[in-house]
Amino acid sequence: MTTHPADRHLRYLTTPRAAAFAGVLFALLFGAALVVIRTSVPGSEHRLRIAVVLMPFAGIAFLWFIGVVRDGLGALEDKFFSTVFLGSGLLFLAMIFASTAVGAGLIAATEFAGQGARTEVTEFGHALLVSLSDTYALRMAAVFMMSLATIWLRTRLMPTWLVIVTYVVALCVLVGSDTTPWMTVAFPIWVLIVSLLLLVRAGVIDLPDAERSPDTA
Repeated sequence: MTTHPADRHLRYLTTPRAAAFAGVLFALLFGAALVVIRTSVPGSEHRLRIAVVLMPFAGIAFLWFIGVVRDGLGALEDKFFSTVFLGSGLLFLAMIFASTAVGAGLIAATEFAGQGARTEVTEFGHALLVSLSDTYALRMAAVFMMSLATIWLRTRLMPTWLVIVTYVVALCVLVGSDTTPWMTVAFPIWVLIVSLLLLVRAGVIDLPDAERSPDTA
């Protein structure tokens, strides 16, 4: 016996309020992976392998974070800025995954060729990893932040101080991504701040009235 479509009780999908925890999870996983990579010394392939394992889960959490932010825009979403926002976020994620895959290949090559082996292939792989992560992925992260800050500025969905901080951090990442490898950590810290603010505004994290600013009420 088939059920007529009119007899079904269909419901609209809604974003869970706690989905903003995905941004917190991304910040913690991605930040931990970056710290492991930046503090690793030659010969510590076991530490690099930890970062390789963490990155896919961080990427999944980042996709959820993008979905939560876009859902918050609702009817105020603009096609132009949303396209730049979504495209830059996906490009950032794709390049991070690609650089992580290159890193996994370098680990395998080192184990196969022996410790301390330096070949043209490993040099090429290292240069490719640095270019993907520090040059291209970081600049896509900066575009992601700037486009989102512009959306918040025009829609007034987020506090003014967050918009200003986002522009400043995005500019620093855009200009200084090649100067210091630790500039990468600025992005997950920013995502963590945004996620916590989204959780507060969604009522998942409750603040006393004295601590709640007019912009976040």
